[in-house]
Amino acid sequence: MSREVASSQTSSTPLMSEMMSAGVYKRNQGRLVRQLTCLAVWAVVGIGCWRLYETLKGSENTWVELGVPAVILLAGLWVGYRLVNWPRFADFLIAVEAEMNKVSWPSKTEMIRSSMVVIFTIFFLAITLFLFDVIWQWLFRVIGVTS
Repeated sequence: MSREVASSQTSSTPLMSEMMSAGVYKRNQGRLVRQLTCLAVWAVVGIGCWRLYETLKGSENTWVELGVPAVILLAGLWVGYRLVNWPRFADFLIAVEAEMNKVSWPSKTEMIRSSMVVIFTIFFLAITLFLFDVIWQWLFRVIGVTS
């Protein structure tokens, strides 16, 4: 019973108080998914800061031009790192990795065969829709709806 209480207290840690700590929650569990999630957050933050820098480039104040994106970048990197160690989110990512390990992935030949079916179907539907469009345009021109 005491384990249940302790785990429920850890998983209900508020996000803001978790942002101020530096510990790693369940270090060896869900490692791959958590690392990829952190990298994705970092990529979004990095691209956003780069776009902000490009927007501010040429301003009269170089401290604003460089400082604001740099501060946001550092804050975003820290938030991304702490987010994947927030107990509620980390437990979710750990569960995601556990479920992904249960998936039976197709073989290479089955994947190629399935991909070819999808690609053929998409091209067939695209050609069919194009022909319907051409036929309707011709029909509307013949009856005088469009010019």
